[in-house]
Order: sequence, then structure tokens, then C-alpha cells
Amino acid sequence: MSQAICLDLRHQGLPGVIGAYVIPGIEPTVVDPGPTTAFEILVEGLAALGVGPRDLRHVALTHVHLDHAGATGDVVRTFPEAMVHIHVDGVPHLVDPTRLVASARRTFGEDHDRLWGEMRPVPADRIRPWRPGAAGPWKGLRPLPTPGHIAHHLAYLDDRDGTLFSGDSMGVVLADEAPTHAPTPPPGVDLRAWARTLDDIAAVAPERFGPTHFGFHGSVAARVSQLRQRLEALEARVRDAMGRGDADADAVRYDEEIRDELAPYLTQGEAQRYFDVFKVSNDYAGVRFYLERNP
Repeated sequence: MSQAICLDLRHQGLPGVIGAYVIPGIEPTVVDPGPTTAFEILVEGLAALGVGPRDLRHVALTHVHLDHAGATGDVVRTFPEAMVHIHVDGVPHLVDPTRLVASARRTFGEDHDRLWGEMRPVPADRIRPWRPGAAGPWKGLRPLPTPGHIAHHLAYLDDRDGTLFSGDSMGVVLADEAPTHAPTPPPGVDLRAWARTLDDIAAVAPERFGPTHFGFHGSVAARVSQLRQRLEALEARVRDAMGRGDADADAVRYDEEIRDELAPYLTQGEAQRYFDVFKVSNDYAGVRFYLERNP
């Protein structure tokens, strides 16, 4: 049975925002080590679980975004036995993160360094690229292609107990009672691919899922249905606003609505602080970008 642990990285001092999943055992594994700015917390958390520099064997990445994979270069320096697993299409961004970081800087501006720190390259010989049909990091941890949030997104299913480490493919769930939020930042979101991904997850029928944002959750079928509905509603909303020439103003309204919707499920100010980093207006912009190219 899996004894996976969600290690709270307390990004920017805020609990319940970014989680790194630790799967202990003979081959200790981290799913999505998080950003460089939380690397020390990751190392301390692993040490508290008995995973020292010579113990970690695998880093399983869902995708290359900095909140998920930014610290990977630091991990391979500190944990010399660890190999990195990622979809083959994500490999170039690990070996040379220049373009990825430049894109993130355009999104986050002067806040980039404070939020994410430096993303260091990963040596190519420390990466095991995943291709369709290939095995996972170890027997029982199965990669599943889950495009939508970004084309090379993978989730990892622990076949021993049905836990799906979902990255962003199952959306953002900040509390058990909170509604699912759809993270759709530009430029990689693909709504048609995401719909197929949700079909695939429903067919696999995991027992529970662990999104990077945040923690373990059950009721997988209900969450799949809710995310599907919210993606469809956001697409319809943005399409309608674009048709009216009102998309800029509607993006502001959408940001306010999501903040207000999620605020009751979190302690005072946490929803505002979360969405000050992961801006809802940016999610709106991602759908708008997609629709401009897929009318």
C-alpha cells in the first residue's frame, strides 16, 4: 500500500498552496519538488521522513512549470542518486530552462525572482524521458498522459492503492469542501485535450487524487465532473465576452468572483494571497489565448 505524504512547501509562508508528494519505500520518490524558493523546506521535510541526500531515487515531474519543477536542478545536485522522470517533450526545458524562465518572467514580472528563484539546468544524463508505452519510475507507479493544462502534462497512478498524483490535470482544490478551480494559464492550455484527459481519468477511476494545489482528495468522479463543467463554463463565458468586445473587463470580474467564491473555505486572507500569485485573470487570459487560435 502507498504511504504517500503531501509535504506542504509553505510557499511564501502560506500553508496549503504547493505540495510535493513523497512516496517512501525501497525507491523513495518525490512527485513535483516545487519551486526553488521552497527547496530548503523540501530538503528539511524529506530529512524528517528519513530521506537523506543518498536516499532519494526518483523525481517524477508532471510538467515543467516553475511551481512544480523549478527546484529540480537543485534536487539533482543535492540528491546524487535521484533520476528525473518527465514526458520527453518537457526534457529540453529542464536541460536549458532559458525560454521557460523568460516566459515566466513575462507573466510574473518583477515578482518572478521573489516567487520562484533561479531554475538551474538538469544534466541530460540525470533525466529519463518518458514516451508513450514506456514504463514508469518503478513498477507500480504508472505515468498517464494528461494534456490540457499543458501538452506534455503527465499524472502518476500508484497502482497499489489507486492514488493519482495529478499535478494540475484535476485542477486546484484548496480545501475538501471548496469547489475545484480550473488553472488555465497561457500559452499551453488546450481545452479539447483537457476534455479527453478527464475522460481518461474517469476511465481509470482512481481511489483518490493529489493535486499539487493541494492535498489528497476523494470523490474523484464528482471532481472530474465539476472540473469539466467549470472548464466548459469558462470557455463559454470567454467566448461570449470576446464576441461582445468585453473580455478585458470580464477578466477582472472573473478574478473577483473566484476570489470571493473560495474565500469562505480558507482562513482569512489566504484566498487573496493565493490568487495574488496564481492570478485568476491569467487563467482567463489562457482561455482567451486558446480561443483566439481555435475559434
